Amino acid sequence: MSLHTYREDGDGLPLVLLHGFPLDHRMWDAVAEELPAGRPVHAVDLPGTPGNASGLPDPALEASADLVAQVLRAAGVERAVVAGLSMGGYVALALVERHPELVAGLALVDTKSTADAPEARANRLRIADEAEATGTVDPVRPMASSLLGETTTAARPELANEVAAWIDQQEPAGIAWSQRAMAARPDRSEVLRAFRGPVTVVVGDEDTVTPVEAAEHLVATADGARLVVVPQAGHLSAVEQPAAVAAALADLAAASDPA
Repeated sequence: MSLHTYREDGDGLPLVLLHGFPLDHRMWDAVAEELPAGRPVHAVDLPGTPGNASGLPDPALEASADLVAQVLRAAGVERAVVAGLSMGGYVALALVERHPELVAGLALVDTKSTADAPEARANRLRIADEAEATGTVDPVRPMASSLLGETTTAARPELANEVAAWIDQQEPAGIAWSQRAMAARPDRSEVLRAFRGPVTVVVGDEDTVTPVEAAEHLVATADGARLVVVPQAGHLSAVEQPAAVAAALADLAAASDPA
């Protein structure tokens, strides 16, 4: 596990960014550039990412959450606003469940609180087996296009190429671990329902992986949650429309700071 610090200075609560699959902290780079000054900003490279794919525990997002807490505390972060996209959202909810004292505010970006349906779980396990057997990232390479919205794919092919390059740099063992960990995750809707900090739910209006309906479920679950629908964005709204996502995170962080 490694911590990438975009900004160390600021009086506001730190903002911690958790990436999606099969990517790493770089998917937050453009958002970090758009965030206003005034608070520290960190991103965590989760288990399975390059440099973090050896000596892994049994596949479980609970292990990811515990390691996030450990890395943050080692950096002196005792309380933070946590934003997670897709798999990062699953880890953020596990962090709320296991280390609630760390999470002052929660942003769930292009993600959901429910467990996988049986067919989705089986597909994850198939991909994990294939990545392990082939020793390649071939089973997840097609995600470079499927994660992006139609508008991005048509108008910004260079972005699809960048996402593809990020995927190609991942570790097959990490791909397998992450897929198995996500396949094993439980429904954490009740964890979200019990959370008492401010919640913002962000979703791309062209997200076909966790569509707007999944975001609406999160908003209905979390009392008082704010919904931000990002135009012309798919499942990687933070990559496709970073300014809009940064604005939503900045508003949440301001609402989470102590009075």
